[in-house]
Amino acid sequence: MFTEWIEVESSNVAAIRYDGDDEELEVQFNNNIIYAYFNVPAKVFDEFKDADSKGRYLNQHIKGVYDYQKIS
Repeated sequence: MFTEWIEVESSNVAAIRYDGDDEELEVQFNNNIIYAYFNVPAKVFDEFKDADSKGRYLNQHIKGVYDYQKIS
C-alpha cells in the first residue's frame, strides 16, 4: 500500500510516495507527470526523501537504475 504523497521542495519534483510491499516508488514532477519506478529498496526511498537535492538524487541513484513506467 502506498504512503500518502509527500510534497517536496524541488525545482523538478513536486511529490513522492512509496509502496514498501511492492517496492514501487512514484514520482510526481512539477509538470504533473507521474512516473513509477519498480523494485526500489526502502533504503533508496528514504535516502531520496531525505536528500538535499531531490533532482540530483533522482538522476544519480534512480533514473537509469530502476525500470520505470509513465503513469500519467
